[in-house]
Amino acid sequence: MSMCARENPLCRSRQTQAHARVEQRRKPHWLALGVMALVGAAALSGCSRKEPEPEPIRAVKLLTVGAEPLKAQLEYSAEVRARVESRIGFRVPGKIVQRQAELGQHVTAGQALAQLDPRDYQLSAQAAQAQVTAAKTQRDLAAADFKRYARLKEQNFISSAELERREASVKAAQATLDQANAQLAAEGNQTSYTRLVADVSGIITSIDAEPGQVVSAGTPVVRIAQDGPRDAVFSVPEDKVGLLRTGQPVAVRPWAEGANLKGQVREVAASADPVTRTFLVKVAIDGDKVPPLGATVYVEPSAMSREGVSAMTLPTTALRQEGGQTAVWVYDKGTGTVRSQVVQVATADGNEAVIAAGLEPGMQVVATGVHVLAPNQKVTVYQPKLSQPDAKASQAQ
Repeated sequence: MSMCARENPLCRSRQTQAHARVEQRRKPHWLALGVMALVGAAALSGCSRKEPEPEPIRAVKLLTVGAEPLKAQLEYSAEVRARVESRIGFRVPGKIVQRQAELGQHVTAGQALAQLDPRDYQLSAQAAQAQVTAAKTQRDLAAADFKRYARLKEQNFISSAELERREASVKAAQATLDQANAQLAAEGNQTSYTRLVADVSGIITSIDAEPGQVVSAGTPVVRIAQDGPRDAVFSVPEDKVGLLRTGQPVAVRPWAEGANLKGQVREVAASADPVTRTFLVKVAIDGDKVPPLGATVYVEPSAMSREGVSAMTLPTTALRQEGGQTAVWVYDKGTGTVRSQVVQVATADGNEAVIAAGLEPGMQVVATGVHVLAPNQKVTVYQPKLSQPDAKASQAQ
């Protein structure tokens, strides 16, 4: 303590007050440290590992596997087409200057469809006509010479050899004239080929060239579905094509309104389509009211009927994928657990899958919620809630 504090009481009181103010400032600091310690302790207690809650026992819906008659009938979507379709094009190359045909138009045999620029072919025909005129003149001159030499031969003024040469000249001139006439006829045909006409009656189903386009000989310009019989055309997979034979009956059902029709298999493709790997089948449609071209119909081949066939079926909700295979959960009644069973799906029957192998009649299979189960998991059988009258009846029993 300083000399002032020992001798002067006023000085000592001032030091005491200053010390008290310092202590008051320190109190909040110690209080903050205490609060932080409490928070840390709470955080440490919150980070401690808790014991995992036991997984609840799930309730599952079960169904008993058994053989039942199949319900769905194999049905294919088909398109109505003409039995014969002609792709018509010009027989000579040229530039299209006019097209009279329109898509969906019905045309008759001999009706004009399109026109090429004919000027070059007309000039060629005129040149051929000039060659005919020249050849005819040469033939007439050779024939006149032959007549004169024939009279001289009668008077023995020339030899027989000279007369034969004149006769040969007449024959050569005649052959030249015949050739010119043939060339004129060919050029005339070329000119007429610049006009495209329908050779059959039918409906135009496609237009493949437009005015202003230069086409080569044989290039398709229009496609005509000829009037006459109609076919229902559809495709079948490789595993079903062996069931179809020519002449088998087929039921045809229009997609839109209309009565059902009868048909029979007319043609089965000998090879698969290179893109879809399916086989094309054509069914001849019988009846007067055949759907229009391009209409959609459904065909049911009698050879693919499933009537009377029994098989085990499961809803698709019971199936799951396991390691690239299809599997189901089979319920073990003795242990109350489920186990995984691999099955083989043969085909579909409506919204259900036809099981070919892997299950036996009488097995109980989980129907829904298969993706939340695990092997040997404990489950309970779901019991639907009964209505009040049913509950009373069950209690009475």
